[in-house]
Amino acid sequence: MALDPQIQPIVDTVNRAAQNAPQNPSVEERRQGYLALVAFAGPGPQLDSVSDSTIPGPGGDIPVRIYRNDGARGVFVFFHGGGYCIGDLDTHDEVCRQLADRIGCTVVAVHYRLAPEHPFPAGVEDCWAAMQWCDANREELGGEGARLVVGGDSAGGNLSAVTSLMARDAGVEVAKQLLVYPGTRIDDESPSMEANGTGYILERDTMDWFMESYKADPSDWRASPIYAESHAGVAPALVITAEYDPIRDQGRDYAEALAAAGVDVTHTDYDGMVHIFFQLGPIVNKGAAAVAEVASHARAALHDD
Repeated sequence: MALDPQIQPIVDTVNRAAQNAPQNPSVEERRQGYLALVAFAGPGPQLDSVSDSTIPGPGGDIPVRIYRNDGARGVFVFFHGGGYCIGDLDTHDEVCRQLADRIGCTVVAVHYRLAPEHPFPAGVEDCWAAMQWCDANREELGGEGARLVVGGDSAGGNLSAVTSLMARDAGVEVAKQLLVYPGTRIDDESPSMEANGTGYILERDTMDWFMESYKADPSDWRASPIYAESHAGVAPALVITAEYDPIRDQGRDYAEALAAAGVDVTHTDYDGMVHIFFQLGPIVNKGAAAVAEVASHARAALHDD
């Protein structure tokens, strides 16, 4: 299938901008560029409470943003994407507002330490610390008997998969992992990387910079969760991928690995879509559908009714 007509003009705009962009943009230029790209989506819905705070972490306080409407039940721990190097609480504010509103839960968005200033495993350590904090405070955050789900996009999907494995081993109860085009291995020479590595917003050159900055051993399961010794007993999963995403096959392969280990998995591939479409729901119908799918799975995992 060709690119979806709603995503095509966004891809064209990004490709035109790339022609005039600096050859070697700075870390800050990359971060500002990401924020400008997702600004196409506009603001998310108004909620009863959105508050910035910090929680204790292994390298200092971890910034979090907590979203909720009155009567929220359950906790969604959200890890943002951005190749472990870019992205923050603002780049994912709109989608976190959507999730809190649609699910009726408390969303705790986590701004873990980023490379290159803080290479692997700093981000993993922060995300695990945040999950443990949410677990310890789940009833205060999400009400009596609150359940917990974890999810995120791209690098955030990776960190959600990794912390779900850590939670299984530590006895932390996770009701669902919600993985949106997750990176599941650092060493990727898949067909989708070859076919989609240029011209579809997320490019191979950018991913190479991400990986060089992250400085993770590709064989370490905390960087490449597909290489975990076992996936048995991990939380049920939703895995979302996009047809024109370079890391599409990473998500598909991870869904297959989970299923082979007996984990309940739903895998949805959105045709005509590119990496980042999940954050563009207000202007891309299939982005809105992906947000709705994540919300539906989270709501079913968090609520009895």
